[in-house]
Amino acid sequence: MPHAYLLLGGNQGVVPATFRTALQQLSGNGVRIGRLSPLYRTEPWGMPGADFFYNQAVEVETELQPHQLLHVILSVESAAGRKRRAGVIEARPLDIDILLYDALIVDTPELQIPHPRMHERRFVLVPLADIAPSLRHPIRGETISGLLEACKDPLLVERVADKGKEQE
Repeated sequence: MPHAYLLLGGNQGVVPATFRTALQQLSGNGVRIGRLSPLYRTEPWGMPGADFFYNQAVEVETELQPHQLLHVILSVESAAGRKRRAGVIEARPLDIDILLYDALIVDTPELQIPHPRMHERRFVLVPLADIAPSLRHPIRGETISGLLEACKDPLLVERVADKGKEQE
């Protein structure tokens, strides 16, 4: 069964509870939840002065094809109150990105896998390295831990809890 790696993020509402609900909804829609990173509190990327985000990496197994998985994710985000505006980076209760899907490379207007900027963002690489440090980026050929070592992103990424068992 194919493996994918997702990144959950959000900075509105009770984000850890939103993450738990999102994972339950994903698992009810053809996605088997595997390893979870600890929860991280992260400085907002591209949003100076905004509230800090929470982020968590998740390994999943699914028979859904990448575009099918994307549509399930968009439905889960919408149920959490996410309203997308093309080209706008803004506060949100839930954002779920597909970082990797096996070694597939997908480049369509709707979906890019691997995530095109994951190697530039510590808030992605730190939690992903917790669950898949030796996983190789299918285009760059480097491991996740190697990408993290090379990452120049100075923004704060701090662990707040293990496996989503955070205090609210």
